[in-house]
Amino acid sequence: MIATHKSVKIELEETILKGDLLVPQKSQRIVLFVHGSGSSRFSPRNKRVATQLNQAGLATLLFDLLTAQEEEADRLSGEYRFNINLLAKRVVATLNWLQEKFSETLSVGLFGASTGAAAALIAVARMPNKVGAVVSRGGRPDLAINQLHLVKAPTLLIVGGNDKTVIELNRRAFDMLNVEKKLEIIKGASHLFEEPGTLDSVAKLSIEWFNRFL
Repeated sequence: MIATHKSVKIELEETILKGDLLVPQKSQRIVLFVHGSGSSRFSPRNKRVATQLNQAGLATLLFDLLTAQEEEADRLSGEYRFNINLLAKRVVATLNWLQEKFSETLSVGLFGASTGAAAALIAVARMPNKVGAVVSRGGRPDLAINQLHLVKAPTLLIVGGNDKTVIELNRRAFDMLNVEKKLEIIKGASHLFEEPGTLDSVAKLSIEWFNRFL
């Protein structure tokens, strides 16, 4: 499959974020990956899922929610990783940047992991007509609980079967969503989906969801 890969700079009002964009030939569907706390666009788990989405014909944008200086400060203090409103604001700005840069007709999905799932869902609540579908992997949608009733995009929540606390948090969030929705629990998977085959299951479910709604 012929694809275009390039590093991009996402110019926002207050800062510049870095990203990696991969677009399979003629693709008009793209999935933005919103990483979790303490992670970045280099997350090996997100990159593995993104590769399988690319093979299925979906474009992907993996980008940093924080600058290098903010990441360093966060490693020392943790001051940014749970600032969900800031992270959501940057997801919103990145969505606007993407459509201004490329095409208003681009069909966009969001893939959020851990705290990034909360940021993604808040962004969708704030931009109800911009996003066609959402997938959360091991996410914390409960951190967006007050915004979930505003989400209009079909939402898939994927949780590891061994991640008991997060399963319960996702069940509560699932009940608050008023859209087409599904909760998938992957047997034998932990929070980070490090067990053999579990990330492949995440990718398969995600491709099916995005193909259905994007």
